[in-house]
This record gives sequence, structure tokens and C-alpha cells, in this order.
Amino acid sequence: MRLVPLESVRINSYLAKTLYDIEGRVLLNEGTKINTVLIEKLRSFNIDLLYIIDDLSNDDIKNIIKPDLRNKALELINSTFKNAEISGLSNDNDEYLKSVYLLAEELLDAILSNDDLLPYLVDIRNLNLNTYNHCVNVAIISLVVGINLKLNRTELLNLATGALIHDIGKAFIYKGLVMKDAPLTYDEFELMKNHCQKGYNYIENNAFINNDIKMIVLQHHERIDGLGYPNGLFGNQINKLAKIVSIADIYDMLTSQKYYIQSMCASDALEYIMSHAGTIFDFNIVKVFSKVIVPFPYGTVVRLSNGDLGIVKETFSNFPLRPNIKIIKSNIKENEGTTISLINELSIVISHIEKVV
Repeated sequence: MRLVPLESVRINSYLAKTLYDIEGRVLLNEGTKINTVLIEKLRSFNIDLLYIIDDLSNDDIKNIIKPDLRNKALELINSTFKNAEISGLSNDNDEYLKSVYLLAEELLDAILSNDDLLPYLVDIRNLNLNTYNHCVNVAIISLVVGINLKLNRTELLNLATGALIHDIGKAFIYKGLVMKDAPLTYDEFELMKNHCQKGYNYIENNAFINNDIKMIVLQHHERIDGLGYPNGLFGNQINKLAKIVSIADIYDMLTSQKYYIQSMCASDALEYIMSHAGTIFDFNIVKVFSKVIVPFPYGTVVRLSNGDLGIVKETFSNFPLRPNIKIIKSNIKENEGTTISLINELSIVISHIEKVV
């Protein structure tokens, strides 16, 4: 099993994992044979990555959370946002926000039950950037970072809860703007920026929601250099948990397809975040983030600097850019089928992800 870009899926390949839409409904069952009609259907749903079964990788890829928990999360976030849209700024949100906090507990416990978080993170980005899916993804990424920052359980639960509702202010933004399938104009972007303050206003007087969660909703677009919004805060003026969600938010946006924007490969997204450590993002959090994110996930086909073609077989904490690679094509025939460690082979680097094999 491996993860393959939709444009690289071969006709008559078999789907390795059941595929769900953004509402949690089954689109395609595991074992379905892929044909041109199905590929066009998936493209219409803005799905650009599939798990397939082929002869390059026969091993299983585990989910960081089970599909039923992901579907439960999507349903709850969907209903929470819709309730916000209907109720406006009334206080009719206790039931939903309490449910989100309980969901955060489930997500945290599910992630903590994994022995190794690294290989499974890729599972979070196999759908398009729907707002609800995005919020669940951001919560998962934030939790993985928070766990590696050694946050205590209370902080982790606040982090997950805030991440799950960080974009709830978009419920009060004109839907045509939120769903627009073209770049926003300057004026439209100025309107979109209001979602932080609107989301904060919605939860501000809720006694069940503590200050850390409120600050995540309000501050997740603030920047360390003071050029963020809505209040242009600097450095330590920004809540620590909001800084984590800020990084997770950008990473998921960059690596997910949103209508008119093609998704960026994980290594490029990681490079973008690392290059802005100390300006947009908190340097120390980026340092941890760069050690736990997987830029070349298990099953990725890559071209090496020596010209060999290989498939990622194992990734390592603290060395995410230097995985173990199984050589599948080489000018030196005896190298084919062998596995090399880029931690040991320092003269070899990954040049790029090879989309077509």
C-alpha cells in the first residue's frame, strides 16, 4: 500500500483504504478497482491523493485516528459551525462546545495510544481543504506537536479544543467568500480577516470555554514579527497554544488542495515554515514541528541525488528528511531491492518526489 497523487494512479489499480467524503459518507470502498470514470468523480470532489495497492509496497499504513472517530469529528464540527451560523452571537452554544471538548479528549487519547506518531501523520491530508476537515487536521497536527513539546494534559485538551474551533468565526462570514474558488481580492481578504474576532466574540462569554481556548480562536493568525491580525501582537504577547495552532493551520492549508490552489508537497511546506521561523512563527515551536512532521511519508516514491529511484520505507524522529529508502530502480542493477539509510549515506539526498513511476 502507498499514497499516490490522483494524476499518477494507474487505471485498474485497487483502492487500499475506504474513501469518505467531507460529510463522512463512503465514496469508494476498499478494494474498488480504479477506472477513468472514478478518477473523474474523485477529481470533482477535489481529492488528489489515494492509497492504492501495488507491487511497490505491500505493507500496511496505519491511521493516526480511526475512520469512525474522524467521521464523528467531522459531523460534530459541521453541526457546531452550523449552530453558530444559525444562533449568531447568542449564548446557545454550551451543548456544542462541551461536545467539542469531549471530542478533544477522544482525539488526544487516540493519538497517545500510538507508539510512533511519525508514519501516520500523512493520513490527515488525503482530502480537500473543507473547513471542517481542516479543523480536524489542525487539531491532530497541533496535538502531535504539543505532545512533543511536553505539554500537560490540560494544555493538550485546551490546544485540541481550540484547534477544532479555531475557524468558527467563518460561520459569520459570507459563505460565497469562504467558498470562493479564486484568489480573494484585497477587500475580500480584509473581510475574511474578521473571522478571528467574530469567532472570539461568539465564545467570549461562554463560561465553559477557558482563556487559552479563546486566545487560540482570536490569535491563530498573529505573527511573531507583529504583522499578523487581528491585533498585530509581537512575540510573547501571543498565546503559546495559539502559536502552535498557527503553524498547524498553515501547514494543513499548504498541503491540502483548495479549489483553485494545487496542494504543496509536505517537504516544500516544511521548508516554508522553517524559513519563516522567528518571523511568522515561533522559532522553538518550529524546531519541534520540523522533527515530528513527515515531509516524505511512508510509501512515497522519491528520486535521489545519485539518480536512483526509491520508495520511503521508514522515517525517524529528529531526522525526518533522512528516511530509509528501498531502491526500486538504479543504473547499478545489484542495488535494486536493497534498502539504504540516508542517515548513514550523507552524500545522498532526496532530490524530489517522483509522481509517476
